[in-house]
Amino acid sequence: MQRKTLEKAAANYSYLRGLLAIPLGVLLILAALANWEVGPLRHIWVFPVAVAMAGAGWLAITRYYNENYGRLSPSTKQQVRSALAVVIALAVMGGGSLLMRSDAAWSLDLPVNAIAVSFALIMLISYAIGVGLKAHHVIIWGAVLVAGALPVWSSPDPSNIGLLLAGVAVMVSGVFDHRLFVHTFGAPKTLDLEESDVGA
Repeated sequence: MQRKTLEKAAANYSYLRGLLAIPLGVLLILAALANWEVGPLRHIWVFPVAVAMAGAGWLAITRYYNENYGRLSPSTKQQVRSALAVVIALAVMGGGSLLMRSDAAWSLDLPVNAIAVSFALIMLISYAIGVGLKAHHVIIWGAVLVAGALPVWSSPDPSNIGLLLAGVAVMVSGVFDHRLFVHTFGAPKTLDLEESDVGA
């Protein structure tokens, strides 16, 4: 197998383990509900418990992928690209939120949902740098971007709705990523993989 093929497989393995997005999506939705103090989430101890449960779920899903598909380590080049994506993501989230906040003196005072717009841009940039944008990435995150950019968010703080949109989109995108993962690597029962590493 050629080196580029292995490196592409490692990148796909890292980015397309979509079931790992489910706990994150649940946490984003719970964060919005906790901010609204909905039901038991109004108690301060509930959200940390939810975070711990989501962490346990994430570990179980990671174990599922490792046991059924083995392990692939991204090359140094891919790790640099991932680090670049993180830096860009932080800049977009921080800068975008500050510029679009209606209560900041330096803001553009736009009637948009800063969380939805920033999160959608981050996901699109991250996938573009990582494995390349797939059709479902463009559709799902493009829809969140458009919804967040519509000039209808004139309420004092639409952040919680932005978190809800991001949470749902993360989970839906994750399901499609997992389908693509299975299409790329095969169903678990057909695999007999040893742990493998792709070097720099």
